[in-house]
Amino acid sequence: MNTEEINTPPLRIGDQAPVFDAVTTQGKIHFPVDFNGQWIILFSHPSDFTPVCTSEFIAFGSMAKEFEALNCRLIGLSVDGLYSHIAWLRTIKEKIEYKGIKNLDIRFPLIADLSAEIAQLYGMLQPEESTTQTVRAVYFIDPQGIIRAIIYYPMALGRNFTELKRVLIGLQTIDQYGVALPADWIPGEEVILPNPATYDDAEKRMQCNTSDNHCSDWFFCLKKLPEK
Repeated sequence: MNTEEINTPPLRIGDQAPVFDAVTTQGKIHFPVDFNGQWIILFSHPSDFTPVCTSEFIAFGSMAKEFEALNCRLIGLSVDGLYSHIAWLRTIKEKIEYKGIKNLDIRFPLIADLSAEIAQLYGMLQPEESTTQTVRAVYFIDPQGIIRAIIYYPMALGRNFTELKRVLIGLQTIDQYGVALPADWIPGEEVILPNPATYDDAEKRMQCNTSDNHCSDWFFCLKKLPEK
């Protein structure tokens, strides 16, 4: 595979998630059509039977039910074949223990992408890192099939799964309440009200301090959300 083959235009936040059909460890999928109405975290890993990837799959597998409870499907991908995927997941279940987690049965789909067509389509192959293995890419796709966030990690750095879950909940919170989220926000903390659109609205904003809303200035107002 040469560099020209993988020099595809990058996907951007707000793009429609590219459509593809694929073979996975859970059967064939039509992406993202099969998951309409659900959030999706599509993520790539460099290779099966490697230590960082193994630790990540244990982390993702152990949190799968938490993501399902948030109406989110996990879908992995690498440029390995189907039988390699199956053998690796069986090895994880039968032999690997990490942070006290063992005997883990990983049931979310893992895409076999030997041709690297999907990896190229999504920009998972980045030549300065590797021309033959995918980086640790993460795409957050909403129920309408729109890409809402993208995170890339280099091959040698494992992902922070608490952060991935925080991003998902954050995006869902933004959509549900029409707010923005401040630095280091975690669920349960105050959110940011949208900026006023006119001078008069800015004046009104400074007069609306309540037990649930408070403004330090017209452009910086925090709000408590209902407890859930």
